[in-house]
Amino acid sequence: MKYLLHDLKVRINDKIYIKDPESSSLGKRIIEHSILMIQEMGFESFTFKKLGDRIGSNESSIYRYFENKHKLLLYLTCWYWGWLEYQLVFATNSIPNSKQKLKKAIEIITRSIIEDSSFSHINEVLLNKIVVNEYSKSYLTKEVDEENKEGYFSIYKRLTTRIKEMIIEVDNTYSYPASLASTIIEGALHQHFLKEHFPSLTDCNEKVTPSKYFTDLVFHSLKK
Repeated sequence: MKYLLHDLKVRINDKIYIKDPESSSLGKRIIEHSILMIQEMGFESFTFKKLGDRIGSNESSIYRYFENKHKLLLYLTCWYWGWLEYQLVFATNSIPNSKQKLKKAIEIITRSIIEDSSFSHINEVLLNKIVVNEYSKSYLTKEVDEENKEGYFSIYKRLTTRIKEMIIEVDNTYSYPASLASTIIEGALHQHFLKEHFPSLTDCNEKVTPSKYFTDLVFHSLKK
């Protein structure tokens, strides 16, 4: 999988950006340092002016790639979900047993992220932390319905559908496969957040991983 991912390009809805950041060295530096800075200072404090100062470029040059920082956050989160989808597809494609396939999918979605050397300008570990802490800010907006119509969340929805279909393969009588699939994805982010910031509110810790919790939750919900 490692060698296949070297040729991977995550396809992002071109309405999210003005110019594809993957098309130039400046664009890749914008992505690389925006990840570092958002993780360092938080999305609210992050600005294009600060990013321009960090990378030694005019603020106006960043606006040639993204209309605003909301669109940049959408780009980063879409990239993350697309990258995670590739991880899931490669890891489960050759597993014939439906239960084992679903278990592997849950592991991929809920595990702690290890940096992928295939993308030198993207630190997946830090990007995962941003998704855990900031993802909800990409869709808790008044524009969410219009952005959804424009397909901004298509990768995330496609990933959820993949999990839903795996749940149905295990138990086609289960009445809530879409709800369970989205609970796995969103719940994993929440459990990692609680584990880091509010440990008294979760049973996940160094010994009990979110993967273990969600595997138990899912297979207790489905028929044996």
